[in-house]
Amino acid sequence: MVMNEYKLKEQICEIGRRLYAKGFAAANDGNITVRLNDKEVLCTPTMVSKGFLKPEDICKVDYEGKQLAGTKRRTSEVLLHLVVYKTRPDVRAVVHCHPPHATAFGVAHEPIPKCVLPEVEVFLGEVPMARYETPGGQKFADTILPYVKDCNTIILANHGTVSFGPSVEAAYFNTEIIDAYCNILILARQLGRVNYFTEKEAKELLDLKKKLGYDDPRLKGENCDLCGNSVFDRGYSDFVPKAEAFARLEEAKAGTPAKIPSEMDFETLVNAVADQVIKSLSKAG
Repeated sequence: MVMNEYKLKEQICEIGRRLYAKGFAAANDGNITVRLNDKEVLCTPTMVSKGFLKPEDICKVDYEGKQLAGTKRRTSEVLLHLVVYKTRPDVRAVVHCHPPHATAFGVAHEPIPKCVLPEVEVFLGEVPMARYETPGGQKFADTILPYVKDCNTIILANHGTVSFGPSVEAAYFNTEIIDAYCNILILARQLGRVNYFTEKEAKELLDLKKKLGYDDPRLKGENCDLCGNSVFDRGYSDFVPKAEAFARLEEAKAGTPAKIPSEMDFETLVNAVADQVIKSLSKAG
């Protein structure tokens, strides 16, 4: 369905309110874009809270980031969104924000485990982590380029998340899913262990995913590790985070789960994560 420009601006404002209400975009954090056509993209302005956007606040840019319309200055991170649109013609919307549980994984450089929850396997699949780069420029935008073609959600190291889909609501839902998943993982880890699917169970989920019309890079290789090493560990980037808090399936089978931190270690970790998040928030545009 073709939607007029004003309706799309209203949708952006609605998703902005959801981000703010969920605590995914504190203060002026985050940015949202929608592909308008093959020449123009709608985007949120800089230094405006996503919880209080109005349709007249929304900017318009071209595919090089040049502002074409809008009374406020476009977000400084629009180049990140444009990398997605240029790589994935099927994508209609992109959401970038700082959901706290998923961002904590990015701050810790902890890879997102797979083969744990069915909904995550079907709707997200493997979630890669892009290396850190100072936000705002093309170098920052290019950090996600290796992964965009094979996923719909990416963790940005020491920064936040970027998710994308066929509509702005679908892109937002991917953000909700990854943060809820990371929250569940943290809670399960505090209980002492995380149980993983078997390879057979994972294959059943991937078969279901294929029937539903969702793609997954693990469907492309006959000898791919469904629940072992990440497909994003090889040939994507020289930044390959190593698991510390969450043992991978082969380690769990070997009986070598990650160390459970002591109360003092946990308090130190929480304080360190909080310090990093505060620093990231102070740089947000």
